[in-house]
Amino acid sequence: MMHKKAHDDLSKYVMCDRCNSLYRKVQLPAGKRARCKKCGAILYRYDPAYLDRALALALSGIIFFVLANLFPLIRVGLWGKEHTLTLFSAISVLEGGGFYIVAIGVTLLVLVIPLLVIVDYAVLILLLKLGKRPEMARRLLVSLSHLIPWSMVDIFTVSVLIALVKLSGKVTIHFGVAFWALVIYAGIDLYLTRARRIGTLWEIYERRYHGQ
Repeated sequence: MMHKKAHDDLSKYVMCDRCNSLYRKVQLPAGKRARCKKCGAILYRYDPAYLDRALALALSGIIFFVLANLFPLIRVGLWGKEHTLTLFSAISVLEGGGFYIVAIGVTLLVLVIPLLVIVDYAVLILLLKLGKRPEMARRLLVSLSHLIPWSMVDIFTVSVLIALVKLSGKVTIHFGVAFWALVIYAGIDLYLTRARRIGTLWEIYERRYHGQ
């Protein structure tokens, strides 16, 4: 009973991620944000349409992620010959060159974990919308918190762009469908997992299942 009371008391407060100032939560009108008085960082917001938008983005993210893995990333023209590069062929080249650790890292950080993150997110949002399976939703929230820091699609995309800029004067480069799909997926991933704090999902979880 004491543990539950302590949990209820703590759930009424929010800490600023930037300066660690502590505030008591107040109910906000739709579309409004609560900001830290000291540093101006966003503490939390009330967006009644957030789940609908997040679910649409998560499902779109899954589609773009599949496209990014099915089609060529780029086509490179060199000495009259054209070479096609996909995510899988890039990993294969790394493996063939003896860079086994790098190949495993790219596989996990750019393929496996990002897929787990976006699927986890989509299932979690669906459960929150329906108000079903609270224990499963809680586990998905916990796993999402652990997986997000290891998703490196945005870093990989920027690295590819930098490499292409350096090669642009020496080879002919044509961007494939997969490259643009990867860029869009990276944007969706940044919005869902970085621009919106994971704490927002915890707050929705508490309101859905505990009425707080």
